[in-house]
Amino acid sequence: MLKRVLKAAGRPLWERLRFRIGAEIDRRAGPERAKAIHAEMVIGRLSSEVATLQRQFEELQRDPAPFGGANDLEHRVAQMIQQRIFLPTCSIVDEHAPFMQHSICSAIDFLHPRYREICAMLGHPPLYQRKLWEWVFIIHHLLEAGMLTEGRRGLVFGVGRERLPALFAKMGCEIVATDAPAEFSASSEWSVSGQHSTALAELKYPEIVPDEVFEARVTHQSCDMNAIDEQLTGFDFTWSSCCFEHLGDLEAGLQFVINSVEKTLKPGGIAVHTTEYNLGSNEDTLESGATVIYRKRDIDDLIRRLRERGHEVKPFIVAPHAHPLDFHIDAPPYGGDPHLKLRLASYMATSVGIVVRRQSQS
Repeated sequence: MLKRVLKAAGRPLWERLRFRIGAEIDRRAGPERAKAIHAEMVIGRLSSEVATLQRQFEELQRDPAPFGGANDLEHRVAQMIQQRIFLPTCSIVDEHAPFMQHSICSAIDFLHPRYREICAMLGHPPLYQRKLWEWVFIIHHLLEAGMLTEGRRGLVFGVGRERLPALFAKMGCEIVATDAPAEFSASSEWSVSGQHSTALAELKYPEIVPDEVFEARVTHQSCDMNAIDEQLTGFDFTWSSCCFEHLGDLEAGLQFVINSVEKTLKPGGIAVHTTEYNLGSNEDTLESGATVIYRKRDIDDLIRRLRERGHEVKPFIVAPHAHPLDFHIDAPPYGGDPHLKLRLASYMATSVGIVVRRQSQS
């Protein structure tokens, strides 16, 4: 009886207490619950955005063009930097100063009046481009060796669309221009980029030499640089411009240089070749593949091997970085001016040249 009375009296009190307890719990837990709900909403939105970014990244990997190109931002930054670079429009080095005294591409050569003179011979603007430097390097050293005179015979490997055969024909030389067989170039980007030729007509530059003179003094044929045709022999000089780094690996390129000297030249003949040079490391480099990059130690090894075989090789001299333009690194997609140094894969590279005279008969 007493228990029922106490139970009946305590029920209203408990109800009021439970209501107050529930209200207090709601009051205290409400902000936390709201935070939890908000967090769930944020997580949901972030998950959706991450999924969208993931889809765009996958599309970018498949085809970067709709997004402005994989290197678009870097290219735009490079363009902004380029707009702030001063490129002298006239020679600022004394004409009596040494020219092409170094073996690698250097700004000092572009500032010499002789650079502009040779560019004029080619009918080409004197741009700050390493490919143009390579052509000037080849011309300069062949002139120094007395090779560009009437009746001399020259052989070029990987000619592409070079202007040099036209110029040398104008100077009275007979030139055999060779390029990779069509089946080789078709699997590379050379044909697409205009760096491969299949016919003599692609090498004509009427502004340099009349077509009839060119046709009388220049011939064109294919040649595998890893297996030089035995009939290509007895030349006074030979050259190539940034080609032998595409022969498969470092050793294949070095062996090509040796073969070009010993198989194609007369005794006393001159070979001038240019290739890619690793500016940043004498250890790590691209050793095989579509393009390799030669380190200083590789060039030193080539020179040692050539000298051991009795040939004369001009000293290999690395140019000092003596001008602000020497510190400008062009990045893909290339095509800017200046383009003296570049980022090639993950390496900093430029052009390097080597000059060899085949041993004379004893």
